[in-house]
Amino acid sequence: MKKNQDDDDEDLNDTNYDEFNGYAGSLFSSGPYEKDDEEADAIYAALDKRMDERRKERRELREKEEIEKYRMERPKIQQQFSDLKRKLAEVSEEEWLSIPEVGDARNKRQRNPRYEKLTPVPDSFFSKHLQSGENHTSVDPLQGSCLNLGGLNTPYPGSMTPGLMTPGTGELDMRKIGQARNTLMDMRLSQVSDSVSGQTVVDPKGYLTDLNSMIPTYGGDISDIKKARLLLKSVRETNPHHPPAWIASARLEEVTGKLQVARNLIMKGTEMCPKSEDVWLEAARLQPGDTAKAVVAQAVRHLPQSVRIYIRAAELETDVRAKKRVLRKALENVSKSVRLWKTAVELEEPEDARIMLSRAVECCPTSVELWLALARLETYENARRVLNKARENIPTDRHIWITAAKLEEANGNTQMVEKIIDRAITSLRANGVEINREQWIQDAEECDKASSVATCQAVIRAVIGIGIEEEDRKHTWMEDAESCVAHGALECARAIYAHALQVFPSKKSVWLRAAYFEKNHGTRESLEALLQRAVAHCPKAEVLWLMGAKSKWLAEDVPAARSILALAFQANPNSEEIWLAAVKLESENNEYERARRLLAKARSSAPTARVFMKSVKLEWVLGNIEAAQELCTEALKHYEDFPKLWMMRGQIEEQCENMDKAREAYNQGLKKCPHSVPLWLLLSHLEERVGQLTRARAILEKARLKNPQTAELWLESVRLEYRAGLKNIANTLMAKALQECPNSGILWAEAVFLEARPQRKTKSVDALKKCEHDPHVLLAVAKLFWSERKITKSREWFLRTVKIEPDLGDAWAFFYKFELQHGTEEQQEEVRKRCENAEPRHGELWCAESKHVLNWQKKTGEILAQVASKIKNTF
Repeated sequence: MKKNQDDDDEDLNDTNYDEFNGYAGSLFSSGPYEKDDEEADAIYAALDKRMDERRKERRELREKEEIEKYRMERPKIQQQFSDLKRKLAEVSEEEWLSIPEVGDARNKRQRNPRYEKLTPVPDSFFSKHLQSGENHTSVDPLQGSCLNLGGLNTPYPGSMTPGLMTPGTGELDMRKIGQARNTLMDMRLSQVSDSVSGQTVVDPKGYLTDLNSMIPTYGGDISDIKKARLLLKSVRETNPHHPPAWIASARLEEVTGKLQVARNLIMKGTEMCPKSEDVWLEAARLQPGDTAKAVVAQAVRHLPQSVRIYIRAAELETDVRAKKRVLRKALENVSKSVRLWKTAVELEEPEDARIMLSRAVECCPTSVELWLALARLETYENARRVLNKARENIPTDRHIWITAAKLEEANGNTQMVEKIIDRAITSLRANGVEINREQWIQDAEECDKASSVATCQAVIRAVIGIGIEEEDRKHTWMEDAESCVAHGALECARAIYAHALQVFPSKKSVWLRAAYFEKNHGTRESLEALLQRAVAHCPKAEVLWLMGAKSKWLAEDVPAARSILALAFQANPNSEEIWLAAVKLESENNEYERARRLLAKARSSAPTARVFMKSVKLEWVLGNIEAAQELCTEALKHYEDFPKLWMMRGQIEEQCENMDKAREAYNQGLKKCPHSVPLWLLLSHLEERVGQLTRARAILEKARLKNPQTAELWLESVRLEYRAGLKNIANTLMAKALQECPNSGILWAEAVFLEARPQRKTKSVDALKKCEHDPHVLLAVAKLFWSERKITKSREWFLRTVKIEPDLGDAWAFFYKFELQHGTEEQQEEVRKRCENAEPRHGELWCAESKHVLNWQKKTGEILAQVASKIKNTF
């Protein structure tokens, strides 16, 4: 006792004292721990927690900076050797084969290990040496064994035991050794055997122990189970006729693995609560097959009107005939149950099902599902009679009317469909049913999916205007049409557009939406028919005329396209768009003289800067440089503030190698149009081409002063320094550029690839934080994954890029190049088709090819292949 008291005392030795921390243990741990001590500890703990939270943000930020700094200073080995691994792609087969093989520097014994061979010793060996009474430390090889037995100094265990020697002979009794071995095995098996329910858990084939029976199925606390068991027992004893108590008790025992106890409890519950449907169903669930059937039979005797018990009884039967017998017995007792009728009908053949449904609708005249099921199985005439009876019995359900309309449509009476739907609306309103517009539109979509087009359109026409204010009609109907398209109900959308066009025949926006719908989801004929009606109602809408002409042109019907444009001229005599469309039509079909005449007429009747520009472009691409220059000079007299004319003048001079005249044209243009970024870029490129790097740099600086916060000028400045080999200056300029234009996607995209390879990923994360939805940044990330050979991720980012901005030609070109290298032919063809449908117009690389004078007649697919072929995997 005294020793224990000494152990409890604090160790207040000098060796256990520290000047800063004091004693290692608590000086007052032996004192009583009272409530005020607990409160004080809680207050101090709360203070510590509060102080820690105040420092948390600063501490986490500092840790993050330290980790980033460490990663920059010490990149992973994988990052350090990535450039060398990439160069392995350039190694030829001959160089690879000439690499010498690495020799094995280990000695012969290590290279060819010879495993020790062990051979079992025969019993005759022991008996022979036991008789001679000799002890050996090695075995003579001539005795038929080459085993090294280094431990035979000790006699064989049990060999000197008197019980193993045959009396009087001194020989070893092998039979007793076998008996002893069997006895030992029996003892071991009896140790691992399990006597639960009179069975062993030992696998007799391999003596393997099945431990699954020893694993508890419930993972909770045993004390919780005991408490729950006690509580439920108290509930059962207090109120023995309370069914949930018996069900909960049985389920508790089931969860804990005591299935037999659960069965006993629930059967006792059925005795105490014989009128409880839930108790009987739980008993049937817990009991095995035949016993469950007996339980259900007993339940039916107590509850002859219970539908759920009959359904359970049918589920327990495995034979279809037995199921039918049970359900028919059930229907004799409970003929008003729709659920029983439906379950019974599902098991029958069509003819028997029709007979049963005839009886079912007599017993359950208010069930819509049974009436509709019967109508589907009947002939046309009988189905009409069935639906008429259904309407008499259930005058408030819309599905009967819609089914009647679908029936008439299926049998060719489309003129009746509209009447039936109109009568449905009138009848339902007369019976006090509120017409829910959204529900009817959903029904129309279902009709569309069931190919009942006339019914679908009739429903839309009947309900589309219900419950909508007059000023909201157009907006709501357009939203409804888009919703139907999203759900795949194209006929519904077509019907909504048709109705909207009847109500708003002069609204250009509605015609345009309908035209785009037909273009994307309809046929060429339906689009052209719609556009003919559109231009009749909106003759001043140029875009509708142009869509019609383009549709004809794409169908290679040039005369029809010309006639449409001629009608468009009559409706819009001085429209620039229609003039230029006519010129494009003629030039695309190699009718250059016609195009020239049209442009001459346009210049005289509707002179605009674009008309002059197209005139210059036509002469330029046809090789008439002098005529192009003359037209350009004439145009600049009228439109000197139109920058594209100055650009074309300079580019024509560059093509003719007249650098001084080109420089003069650009400079004159910049005096008139100082805010035209492409003009500044063209002048800078010209100076760089002739080797005047300093002058090009000065031009870009001047351009940045005139046009602050212009990302394109900063980007060109960075690239100029990079092309000149001044990477440090390029990086400095990029940092300044990102300060001035922090949300510019093209700058961030360039910044990613200015970094060294290990830092590119970090830079791309920063770029995505600043410009999450910028297509240039998404394209840069896709290229980054491509450079790291992460094919699946790269494809995902390419798809995301072209989805966000389908007009960016560079994204399509890189995507196509990627698929050419890593995709299948189907994937390549899909990208090409999607690009042709998108018809991209922008992108640095794309415009360089598409606007080149030599490629003026090339289609989108040809330009895509051309741009992709010029892309090099230098990133």
